[in-house]
Amino acid sequence: MSWNMDSTRSWVPKLRPELEPKIVEAARTGEPMLVPTPMLLAREIRKVRKGRLTTLRRLRERLAEASGAESTCPMTTGILLSIVAGAAEEQLAAGKRPVAPYWRVVEENGALRAKNPAGPETQARRLRAEGHRVRKDRRRKAWKVEGFGG
Repeated sequence: MSWNMDSTRSWVPKLRPELEPKIVEAARTGEPMLVPTPMLLAREIRKVRKGRLTTLRRLRERLAEASGAESTCPMTTGILLSIVAGAAEEQLAAGKRPVAPYWRVVEENGALRAKNPAGPETQARRLRAEGHRVRKDRRRKAWKVEGFGG
C-alpha cells in the first residue's frame, strides 16, 4: 500500500469528534459561512449511497443549507476531506468500518482528487469495486470517472 501520507501521526485522532461546527462571517461577503468539522463532513459523505458520486461543491451546499449558512468554507472542507480519507484508509487497513466512503467524492469533472492521502489509484480501485468505470487520462495524467461531469 503506497499512500501519500503527509502526516507522521495517525489520521484517526484528527477526526476530533469533540469539535463543534461554527458559523462565521465570510471575509469577502459578510454573509454567514459554515466552518465544518471532520465528523460533520463524514456524516454528510455517508449519505452518498453505494454506486453514487458527489462533489465537494455539492457537499458544501448541503452542509450550508442544513446549518442555515450561505456557504461552507471551501478550504476547510478540502482539508477535512483529506482527514476523513486518511482515517478511513487506516480503519480499512485495520479491518474496521471506515468513518465514511470518501472515495465517492470526486471533482466537478469526474476527476479523482490528487490530494487524496491514499492516492487516486486507491480511490479508483474502490470506485471500480462499486461499479464505476474509472480510467487514467494519459494526456493529463489524471484519473477520471467515465460519464461524470464535463
